[in-house]
Amino acid sequence: MASVPSLASTLQQQLADALTAALPDAGAADPLLRRSDRADFQANGILALAKKLKGNPRELASQVTAAIPVGGLIEEIEVSGPGFLNVTLTDRAIVETLAARAADEEGRLGVPTAPDAGTTVVDYAQPNVAKEMHVGHLRSAVIGDAMVRILEFTGESVVRRHHIGDWGTQFGMLIQYLVEHPDQLGHASEGTDAASAGEAAMSSLNRLYKSSRALFDSDEEFKARARDRVVALQAGDPETLAMWQRFVDESKVYFYSVFDKLDMEISDPDIVGESGYNDMLEETCRILEETGVAVRSEGALCVFFEDVKGPDGNQVPLIVKKTNGGYGYAATDLSAIRDRVGSLKANTLLYVVDARQSLHFKMVFETARRAGWLSEDVKAHQLAFGTVLGKDGKPFKTREGVTVRLEDLLDEAVSRATAVVREKAEKVGLSEEEIVENGRYVGIGAVKYADLSTSAVRDYKFDLDQMVSLNGDTSVYLQYAYARIRSILRKAGDAKPVAHPELELAPAERALGLHLDRFGETLDEVAAGYEPHKLAAYLYQLASHLTTFYDQCQVLSDENAPEVVENRLFLVELTARTLHTGMELLGIRTPERL
Repeated sequence: MASVPSLASTLQQQLADALTAALPDAGAADPLLRRSDRADFQANGILALAKKLKGNPRELASQVTAAIPVGGLIEEIEVSGPGFLNVTLTDRAIVETLAARAADEEGRLGVPTAPDAGTTVVDYAQPNVAKEMHVGHLRSAVIGDAMVRILEFTGESVVRRHHIGDWGTQFGMLIQYLVEHPDQLGHASEGTDAASAGEAAMSSLNRLYKSSRALFDSDEEFKARARDRVVALQAGDPETLAMWQRFVDESKVYFYSVFDKLDMEISDPDIVGESGYNDMLEETCRILEETGVAVRSEGALCVFFEDVKGPDGNQVPLIVKKTNGGYGYAATDLSAIRDRVGSLKANTLLYVVDARQSLHFKMVFETARRAGWLSEDVKAHQLAFGTVLGKDGKPFKTREGVTVRLEDLLDEAVSRATAVVREKAEKVGLSEEEIVENGRYVGIGAVKYADLSTSAVRDYKFDLDQMVSLNGDTSVYLQYAYARIRSILRKAGDAKPVAHPELELAPAERALGLHLDRFGETLDEVAAGYEPHKLAAYLYQLASHLTTFYDQCQVLSDENAPEVVENRLFLVELTARTLHTGMELLGIRTPERL
């Protein structure tokens, strides 16, 4: 089905045509349309035109209003203030546009795909091999997953990349210990399901890490053997690589169990860690040096920047290759850019990475531009995110001062949410199976929404009591709004959702309808700016409009004419579909009964 133009875009075009017809000397003109609390829309463009034409803005506004047809889209248009146009739309236009959205057989609610869609590589959810995932890994995973969903919905071809930490000197210590204690790894199969297998894998890895670290710190001979093992790993020794692969495989079992709890799909081909670019590192360095992008400084290969200086006033370089011949993170990141642009043919690279790494990525991106790997046609962007804080406003830790394990945090959220669901279960008639399932959906949804409803770059406080509250800007509020609509539709009996454009709308119906029509333009804005919090804000406002609608408009009432019942069922049914689609794009489930 063809996409459905929004009311705003249709009005924008009508006003632009009227401006051109009434004021031909002005040339192409932008009406500068915006939402208004004085009418449905306000157009402010005439003020700038009056200045350009040296005319009276109110008189010009009157000329323009005379050129605008009233009755189809526009109910009323009036000149206000110094020359603003206040525009009210017809009820018929609102309902007909919503009916066209509801008729979209592809389930897109009439939202178009971007005509200039390209290929975006999204780098997100980047845990480290042989290490537990903690609360610091939450935001990259949640924000990245939402952006992947949103970009794909808008028509972009998305390549997922999980740049896991799977290489480095610590593997010499781990592998050497495993060589000498071969029975210390490989218990993941004891788990009977993903969660149990993940717990077993991490328990095994933790035990091995602590034992190898203790030996490394206390035994000089073992330390020497561990360092030799690093050399063997980097040289590609088959036995050492096989041991290293065991660590990676065991860690993946654990990663998958955590991402499963987060209700996220992670695929093996999308995991390309630091090691995936090892064969490119030397060539990357050679190209940078031969082109003069990088220079030798005190034996290291470095890139310098005029605007990056240390406290002493000297330029701080991006170190691509260390004095001892080892490669820095920059070499890996630059090689990844080469691969993503050259092999994957990406137009855009999106990195969902902690704001504290902003300087590093600024330097990496600038280096890639100087080398010609990034250009006007191929761009890189860091979607930087802030820190998860505790209720005290400090970085979120346990009472013992230890960083919170991600699984513990998710388990606690599900436990709290299940208690909330259980309180309402008897009234709704939920089975124990439904209580458990809904508890998971509500708990994980609460964690995700608290993250996604905050502008990514801002820090936010992790407060489970607030997150699972039925009141306020929470996912539970939105999930209950959806479930309530589904309940109304089940109770409607023979009455069906049918649009009736001939009916006059009550104020709450108009407000709900106008907001429903903004879904597509909201998604455009979210995708263009990588701002999922704006979708969360839209959905919360939609649920708030629905609450006002319930207060002022009875849906199933014997006092309503049949066509009024049908039209109101149509409005709430489209609201449910919009809530479901929007929440799905954020990675949050909407239970049918709650």
